[in-house]
Amino acid sequence: QVHLVESGGGLVQPGGSLRLSCAASGSIFSIDATGWYRQPPGKQREFVARITNTGTTTYADSVKGRFTISRDSAKNTVDLQMNILKPEDTAVYYCHAHADLYRDSYWGQGTQVTVSS
Repeated sequence: QVHLVESGGGLVQPGGSLRLSCAASGSIFSIDATGWYRQPPGKQREFVARITNTGTTTYADSVKGRFTISRDSAKNTVDLQMNILKPEDTAVYYCHAHADLYRDSYWGQGTQVTVSS
């Protein structure tokens, strides 16, 4: 019912920046919150950032002060601005959405972010 497509991943040097975008389609007005998760190579998926439909943001301690999550209602997108990137940020980044009062869960396909010099 909700379709999520990530874009913006790529290769960047340590200290650099990337901006990821999650485009939502379908029953977008049922979305309660949209977040970003990541899965580093050989590790479990972990929470990165979240923004609710009221604009409340939450960040993992590892990215506080460096990453910013935002939404653009006109474009139906949720973006993740990533600054001062570290090699530890290397992961597949997934967009996630809760919908229908948190009763449904949706995932995007993932986009690779590689931080390496």
